[in-house]
Amino acid sequence: MRVGLRIPPCAPVPELVELVRAAEQTGLDEVWFPDSQLLWRDVFSVATAAAAATDRITLGTAVTNVVTRHPAVVASAARTVAEVAPGRFVLGVGVGNSSVGPVGLKSSTGAQLRAGLEVVRDLLSGREVDFGTVASRLRDPVEVPIHIAASGPRNLRLAGEIADGVILLSGVSPAPLAAATARVREGADAAGRGRAPMTVSAFCQVTDNVPRAARSLKPICASIAQTGGGPFLAAAGIHIDVPDRIPHVYPDLVHAEDWEAAITACDPYVDDDAAVAFAREFCLFGTASEIVDRLGTVRAAGADAVFLQHVGSYDLPHALLTDLGDQVLPLVRARQWPTGDASADSPNSQAAS
Repeated sequence: MRVGLRIPPCAPVPELVELVRAAEQTGLDEVWFPDSQLLWRDVFSVATAAAAATDRITLGTAVTNVVTRHPAVVASAARTVAEVAPGRFVLGVGVGNSSVGPVGLKSSTGAQLRAGLEVVRDLLSGREVDFGTVASRLRDPVEVPIHIAASGPRNLRLAGEIADGVILLSGVSPAPLAAATARVREGADAAGRGRAPMTVSAFCQVTDNVPRAARSLKPICASIAQTGGGPFLAAAGIHIDVPDRIPHVYPDLVHAEDWEAAITACDPYVDDDAAVAFAREFCLFGTASEIVDRLGTVRAAGADAVFLQHVGSYDLPHALLTDLGDQVLPLVRARQWPTGDASADSPNSQAAS
């Protein structure tokens, strides 16, 4: 079970690089950087700087997109990072979300994502691409594993069909996780290929007081309900009725600049019991021992890795990194993990296309 950490590029680059170095020294396997051009520093610039300052840790985008970035730009940027960190860079791509919304664009459709990634992969493989009026290729290409982040059934199947790895956005709740991995396998089976490595993304906090800590998750719960996740929440006994828009939260619920104000705005729609249920069912909130027990169930479900994130977009996860290093990783290393049906040990493993 590989364990990674999400680091939002919310601070000056030297601070980000120091935190990545600390993550490597702590023993984490991976660091993932989200991409949102108005919220954070440029993800590929940050990844390149981190690559130059580290030796072992895997670096990934979680995730970039092919809407605000042309596929040819994505390919060139990925090639550049991979040159600095040979075998240690993973290109995570998704539909856009916080990159596209603030500039008035729409998220990729499945067809657009497929077409964009085909261009990216062809360019990174040195193949010529027909751009309609001209055919071009990328000089000095470097092959880079492409992971697709997905939550809906169609994109999960697409990821299973074409990706070198899958980032599952379902959290750690057993039923949604099982449904997500099943859709990935369906895509892989349809394409006649082996299953790609799967990484589960989850909010995490080491705490012995889950009810107090869970309050911070209210905007996350509300956002999931707004974006079609209500049935998943209801299946876990979490019933939330949220309006399409909650005013005075900028830029959105998941990336609110004033998190306390966002929590207060969500209080009428997400009560304390619902937040606690969400923390226990979908997230890794609890003592270190409880978290590692849940990681065991995630591994048994077929996941090869997790990447953990703190709640917040504009502060660095120093506390989470310390708690992982001091409390969680020692228990992970001591645990005899069930093998599940995991098919790869590294996110850099290239799945057959």
